[in-house]
Amino acid sequence: MTAVSASDDHVPPEIVSSVFYSASVSDSLALLVAETSGRTQRFAWANEGAVQLLGYGLEDLCAMPVEQLFPTLGGGELKLLLRRERSARRTLHVRTASGALVEAGVLTTPSPGGRRWTVMLRSTANEQERALRATADAHERRFSALTERSPVPTLLSEQGMRLAHVNDAFCGLVGRGAEQMLGTGWIDTVHTDDLDAVIEQVSAALDGGEVEVQARLVRDDGTVRTTIIRFAHLFTPGVGAGFVATIEDITERLAFEARLAHQAHHDPLTELPNRTLLAQYVAERFRPGVGGLACLFLDLDNFKVVNDSLGHTAGDELLIEVANRLRATVRPGDLVARFGGDEFVVVCEQVDEEAVVALAERIAAALARPLRLGGVDVRPHASVGVTVQTADHVAAEELIRDCDIAMYQAKAGGKGRISVLDQAGRAEARDKLRMVTELRDAIDNRELTLLYQPIFSTADRTPVAVESLARWQHPERGPISPTVFVPLAEESGLIAGLGLFVLDETCRQLAEWDRLMGAAAPRRANVNVSALQLDGNLPAQVVAALQRHGLQASRISIEITESALMKDPQSAQQVLQQLRDIGVDLAIDDFGTGYSSLAYLRHLPVDCLKVDRSFVAELSDGHSEIASAVIAMARNLNLSTVAEGVETTEQADELQRLGATYLQGFSLAEPMTGGHAAAWFATHGETAP
Repeated sequence: MTAVSASDDHVPPEIVSSVFYSASVSDSLALLVAETSGRTQRFAWANEGAVQLLGYGLEDLCAMPVEQLFPTLGGGELKLLLRRERSARRTLHVRTASGALVEAGVLTTPSPGGRRWTVMLRSTANEQERALRATADAHERRFSALTERSPVPTLLSEQGMRLAHVNDAFCGLVGRGAEQMLGTGWIDTVHTDDLDAVIEQVSAALDGGEVEVQARLVRDDGTVRTTIIRFAHLFTPGVGAGFVATIEDITERLAFEARLAHQAHHDPLTELPNRTLLAQYVAERFRPGVGGLACLFLDLDNFKVVNDSLGHTAGDELLIEVANRLRATVRPGDLVARFGGDEFVVVCEQVDEEAVVALAERIAAALARPLRLGGVDVRPHASVGVTVQTADHVAAEELIRDCDIAMYQAKAGGKGRISVLDQAGRAEARDKLRMVTELRDAIDNRELTLLYQPIFSTADRTPVAVESLARWQHPERGPISPTVFVPLAEESGLIAGLGLFVLDETCRQLAEWDRLMGAAAPRRANVNVSALQLDGNLPAQVVAALQRHGLQASRISIEITESALMKDPQSAQQVLQQLRDIGVDLAIDDFGTGYSSLAYLRHLPVDCLKVDRSFVAELSDGHSEIASAVIAMARNLNLSTVAEGVETTEQADELQRLGATYLQGFSLAEPMTGGHAAAWFATHGETAP
């Protein structure tokens, strides 16, 4: 039977293409073409060399399953022989027509479509050739195990840019067969914009370096993967300089890092940039002395009312709607950020004051449109502070701080307003900021002082206690009134430190008086506590101060204003009860000036009411009604009373007639330092027990 040659007219053109894709045809070689038929691979063509080597007729070969020719191969091994990605070379036993097994070198080469293979057979004629072939096959298998089946995409060039080998992982990464990328075909997978950088690093590797480059690879389907390609020098004797390259696909990692960066710089509720990204944005665009940068600081008015009445879900819906309205109202290129809570910031470039105020007015109008939340129509309003960069702004953060100050000025003016921070307002705010810093330093360095004003028994006018009064003597500003620095401490978060200082210093002074004066020392000191200190930490702080200075709890009386108690009556009652359990006395300061419920007062664990000085002052005008009512009510509740602000003997006599328990005022004794108080008490006889 005559074998069909590649030039015969009836040979299908796709088979001819398959043969000539892999090798030149020669009758001295045994060549076959295998193709996939259903789930089986069969031979579809053979040349004269195959017929002579194997002894089969041509018709028999063309109907034969490939696995029949190679009986020693299992199913998995057959897949390794007929691979879609690359050529495969093995030494195998081939079954001839006589049934004998003949050892042959087998080379399979896939066609570009991946459904046909050219199979070349070469008989191993002698022992030496078989030994060399066995050694070569062993090296081939080891190389295949290390590279071809490695999960790390790998390229191998034995000389210059031309690849001699790519592994399956790289083929899978770019979606192409190995034969398409050998030689310089692999360059087609590199993104055009990254090709110069890759070639530059290949040149460095060929010169002996170990380098890496981030580059995008384009898959056969057009999708792009971002990778890091690491090149290492490789020298092959007799051939020249080449390289080994390993590829790390970082596409998912970069996407994950991008998501993390977005989360770190954006508010999860509104998807607006957060405070961190806002600061970076302003810092990147801020140029001292250039100007043209402006900030609007918005604070929603009465947002807490929405949260408290309609719930936090409605509050979140409102914030999302505000964010959307801000995005829709600002100019293209303006930044909208959520500063925190119900506060938003808009940053504009290349604007003057008139333009940014006009934008603030448009924003206020857009926010005021009604929306329905929880079945209720709500009209959001905001207080807006505006600041335009001036020569006085030397740092980016000053711009944001100034518009924050302007917003508070707008809110103080009645809410729903737009305020532009002027030079006077900026100077005042910065001076206030400096004073906060100075107050913090004064507290930390214990530079504040305490004065002590005696409190007298009404019955015999003997001193029975003192009230601790904080004073601040500023080295440059002079004396600063408590009516200034106490509210400042409350606004700036320093009140806790100030309160702890007063408590500790009072206890220290009591202990010192005990050592100096013995029984003549004041038996009790009253310490004022701010509303912001009235929390679960206060009882432990009082116990710690008493223990630190070795005092009994009865030596301290805590004074709390009526308004502080009424901010959260239930919580206040719990804290007061804990203080009472410790053993300290409790007094309500400035009683009658607030709006407390008299029914609720009956349940508070307090010992004393302090009659406000304004009611005592009315005694001089013959109006004793309020003072008389407070004293009578306290007596009915078994509470003692301290009348503050006693300025005259007549007031003291009238308060005694009304039944006040204790008196305090400048006409009796002025506040004095700890040393002066010791001398004063020593000259005024024994104190009451």
